[in-house]
Amino acid sequence: MPEVHPNTDQVIADNREYTLFSWSVQNQTHPIHMTGGKGSYFFDADGKSWLDMASQLININVGHQHPKVLQAIKDQVDKMCFAGPSFATDVRAELGKKLSEVTGLAKSFFTLGGSEANENAMKMARLYTGRDKIITRYRSYHGATMGSMSASGDPRRWPVEPGIPGIVRVFDPYMYRPPMGMTAEQWEEGSVSHIEEVIQMEGPHTIAAILVEGITGSNGILIPPDSYYPRLRALCDKYGIVLITDEVMSGFGRTGKWLATQHYGITPDIVTCAKGLTSGYMPLGAVIVNQEIADYFENHFLSGGLTYSGHPVSLAAAIANLKVYEDENLFEHTLELGKHLGERLEAMKAKYACVGDVRYIGLFSVLELVKDKATKEPLAPFNGTSPEMGKLAAYLKSKHIYAYTRFNMIWVCPPLVITKEELDAGLDAYEEALALVDQMILGPVAAD
Repeated sequence: MPEVHPNTDQVIADNREYTLFSWSVQNQTHPIHMTGGKGSYFFDADGKSWLDMASQLININVGHQHPKVLQAIKDQVDKMCFAGPSFATDVRAELGKKLSEVTGLAKSFFTLGGSEANENAMKMARLYTGRDKIITRYRSYHGATMGSMSASGDPRRWPVEPGIPGIVRVFDPYMYRPPMGMTAEQWEEGSVSHIEEVIQMEGPHTIAAILVEGITGSNGILIPPDSYYPRLRALCDKYGIVLITDEVMSGFGRTGKWLATQHYGITPDIVTCAKGLTSGYMPLGAVIVNQEIADYFENHFLSGGLTYSGHPVSLAAAIANLKVYEDENLFEHTLELGKHLGERLEAMKAKYACVGDVRYIGLFSVLELVKDKATKEPLAPFNGTSPEMGKLAAYLKSKHIYAYTRFNMIWVCPPLVITKEELDAGLDAYEEALALVDQMILGPVAAD
């Protein structure tokens, strides 16, 4: 059971005094003093349990403190803590082979996270094709290093612009808000046709890769129509463009499959991954390439390397983590529980005036909140917040529900080990918060 920490105020004060927190104005940070966790819950220094409906950063897929992953880390530490990236190790061989089996690709280059994975994927695509440009999407996030941030489309890239050269952006398969005045039906056809027109205008001979998230994550769980990926795959094949799918957030069980693109029956040329690869227990990312790209680097110099590439403790954690997925049937559990989650989200959409749209696949889901369903006016502006969103977040925090909110959206992405009872408890709190938002936009009488 969680215990009360005797000096939590000092711990928080020292964190604030001596460390910098990401994506924040420092004097506005109010961190929770986290002391541990188990399964779907983490613990704070006041001895309280929090239901983790965000899986931390949508990465603690096997839940907090899974004993099998912890034991694998301990065993590897006792055996060998570090080997340089030029050495062969048993864990490197085992994980590389496993990733080839589950993705249908050939070889892996190991990094320490998703940003590094996307940096190296873009570099490999440019080396392999001899071309420079990378097509990405506006509502995307690929990491916080200079190249991956430049490739991102969302506002987090603005402070580092102009960034690296050669990034070309296109619109997303955002079916709730199609661009250019189109209907959802028109945009289902136009979303890939639009990309082909951009390719023509930029020059197909200049484009190395198209980089997209398997399912867009922190920009709103944008689930493309069934035709999107087969058409995108065909488009890349037509022009000799490398298709890179960023599965950092959507991969490794989050949607109920190893990769989100496996729902669409296509195989990318390069997959990048991290987060669910180790469930966050150790830092690890990977660039997984197809046979043609792997063969190219048999006879051409791979210009890239990292001191901690292939870190044996991280690899051991990943091997154990992937085994937990299979031994505990977590993908099947995710798909089954995801059906129940979808039903509850659809019921919320029907019941609450503030819920404009819900999007879900497996345990990867979001509610998009509006002030008016007819006009789709967002509950908060793009790259901003609102009193209503603040009220919703504060209420969930008061109930010790840890949730991820951004702009006018709130995510439901719990650990894949969550039980139906735990999930329902979290969703009940979401509904209470939505009722408060309805009161704010409709008034108490109308909301009732």
